[in-house]
Amino acid sequence: MSWSPGRKQDNHKISRELFVLTYGALVAQLCKDYEKDEDVNTCLDRMGYGIGVRLIDDFLARSAVKKCRSYSETADMIAQVAFKTYLGITPSVSCSSAAGNEFSLILDKNPLVDFVEELPAERASLCYSNLLCGVIRGALEMVHLAAEVTFLQDRLKGDAVTEIGITFLRKPEDRKHKR
Repeated sequence: MSWSPGRKQDNHKISRELFVLTYGALVAQLCKDYEKDEDVNTCLDRMGYGIGVRLIDDFLARSAVKKCRSYSETADMIAQVAFKTYLGITPSVSCSSAAGNEFSLILDKNPLVDFVEELPAERASLCYSNLLCGVIRGALEMVHLAAEVTFLQDRLKGDAVTEIGITFLRKPEDRKHKR
C-alpha cells in the first residue's frame, strides 16, 4: 500500500477534530456535573494545569529551545513555538504593561471552539477554553515562572477577539550555588 504525500496531513486533521470533539464532550459533561460555571472553569483550569506540568517535558524535548532571557521572549516562545506545535496556530503577542510582565496572546482562531457556535444563555460566565490557561500556567510553573493566566476576551462571549492574559508574578531569581 502506498501513502500519498497528503496522508499525514489528513491524519493530523482527523486527530485534531477528534480532540476538539472529545474536549467538547468533556466540557458538556462538566456542565452537567457542576451547577456553577465557576466550578466548571476551576475544573478545566486544574485539568489544564496537570497537562501543562506534564507537557513541558515533551515541549522542551521536541523544540530544543534555549533558555528565555526575558518575559517577552517567554511570551513569544509560547505563541510562536508552543501554540504552533500543539494547536497549529500562532497567536499574536502584545505587552500590556510598562513593567514588561503582562502580555496578551490574541488568537485569531481558537481550535477548541471549531464546533461551538455560541454558549447557552444560562452558561454566560463559562470560560469554555479555560483548559488553555491551566496548561500555560502549569508549564510555566515547571520552568520556575509563576504566572496568572486568564481569559480576557472570548469570541464565544461576543468579544471581537479571543485574548489570553499572562501576568508574570515575580522576577526570576538569580540563583547562586553555595559550595
